[in-house]
Formats: sequence, structure tokens, C-alpha cells
Amino acid sequence: MSTTAPRARRVRGKGAGLGLLAWLLGIAFFLPIAWMALTSLHSETDAATNPPSFAASLTLDGYREFFGAGGGASPWPALINSTVASLASTLLVLLLAFPAAYALSINRVRKWTDVLFFFLSTKMLPAVAGLLPIYLFAKNAGMLDNIWLLVILYTSMNLPIAVWMMQSFLAEIPVAVIEAAKVDGARLPTILARVVAPISLPGIAATALICFIFSWNELLFARVLTGVVAETAPVFLTGFITSQGLFLAKVCAASLVISLPVLAAGFAAQDKLVQGLSLGAVK
Repeated sequence: MSTTAPRARRVRGKGAGLGLLAWLLGIAFFLPIAWMALTSLHSETDAATNPPSFAASLTLDGYREFFGAGGGASPWPALINSTVASLASTLLVLLLAFPAAYALSINRVRKWTDVLFFFLSTKMLPAVAGLLPIYLFAKNAGMLDNIWLLVILYTSMNLPIAVWMMQSFLAEIPVAVIEAAKVDGARLPTILARVVAPISLPGIAATALICFIFSWNELLFARVLTGVVAETAPVFLTGFITSQGLFLAKVCAASLVISLPVLAAGFAAQDKLVQGLSLGAVK
């Protein structure tokens, strides 16, 4: 009893210290978002003050100007383009990565580790190194300023990551379940759709969310390969930084609005995301 009580107190004290550290880190990560939200509710004059005035009056002028109330360009085409490119590319990635991950984890092909390394090696090339060949190809193919070109690019960019993630998720599925389905006469499409997919749903959700975030936030290719028709939300956001100056309140309002789809998707899928990312962590 004499040694158990101090040990329990030390464990509780260590747990409380880790909990306090987690809260401090969470607040530190949340502060920039709170600062951006507060700045978006100020006028441009108050937002440009240094140090900032916390007692300044609040206004929605930044949001009104972002949505074109002041005669500026409407953000809706760019938001729709980002939504189409992100959702379509994520869906294509899942359709391609799921059977590939099955072949590399459960029904393994020969030299499957070499295949995984090849997928990983495609991410070692800096994106800017392939920008010129892709631009020339898009120009000769007449696909510049085309949203479907971005869908193809985002699919190819996210596919290696998706295969790697889903391969680790599917490797945790008991082989006996799949063998039982084969004994019952189920064919491969049925096994994938009715056996493997429901079990690996958290991993699929985590992969889909990460691919969606990467596609939504991509700027380099969208900036170079699009113009007016296929302009995405991040490209539209950079248009607020002009030679006339930086409009802080408007930029903060635009940044908050453009970040909302990603934040909403992460909040809605947080349970699946945590389950998916923790698969394989504990044997």
C-alpha cells in the first residue's frame, strides 16, 4: 500500500501534465484561426493597425466584398471548380486505389514491395520539375484552363499516397473472412464491395479526406494551368494581393470561407479519420 499510492499519484500527475500540454498545443494551433476570424470582422483600417485593436467595431464588409457586393468578381465559379476538381479526383483515386491496395495487401502480387516503392518514388520528384512538360502537353492537347485537366492531375498526384494508406489498412483485414466469402462462391467484385469495403470503411474515409484536402489546397498547377474558366478557390484568393496593397480583412474573410469546406469535412469525418489513422497502430 505504501508504494502503490505514490506510484498512482505519479501516474495521475503525469496524465494531468500531458493533458495540460495537449490543451496548450491545441490552443496554440487554434489561435491563428481565431486571429484570422477576428480580423475578418474588422474594417480594413482597423485590420491594418499595428498593434491590432481588439476593441474595434465589428463589421461584415470583408465578407460582403468577398462575395462581390462591392462590384468585384464573384467567388462562386472558383468555389464550384474547386469542389468539382476535389470531389471528382478523390472519387477516381478511391476507385483506382482500392483494388490496387487489395492486390498489394491481401491477394499480393509478385514483388509487391517493389511496386509500393515505385508508388512512393513518384512523390520524390518536386512538383515544379514536372510543371513545364505538363504545361506543354496541356497546351498541345488544348486542355489549358480546363477543370478536367486538374481532375486528372490531382488523381495522379494523390493516387500513390492513397495506395500506400489503403494498403496498410487492408492488410489488417483477417484473411479468414475473405476465404469464407470465396468458399460461399463470392466473386472478386462482390468481395471488394460487400466484405472488404465495409470492414475498411474508416481507412477509406481517412484516405478520402486527405486526398480531398490535398486537392482543395493545391495551388501551383491550378495557378499555371488555369485562367478564368477553370480558376480554383486558392487561385481566386491570390487575386486579392495586388500592387495596390494587401487587404487584410478581405483576405482573412476569403481565407476563412475557403477553409470552411475542409474544416467541415474534417469535423464530419473525425471519428472515421481517427479510426482509420489508428488502424495497424496496435497489434
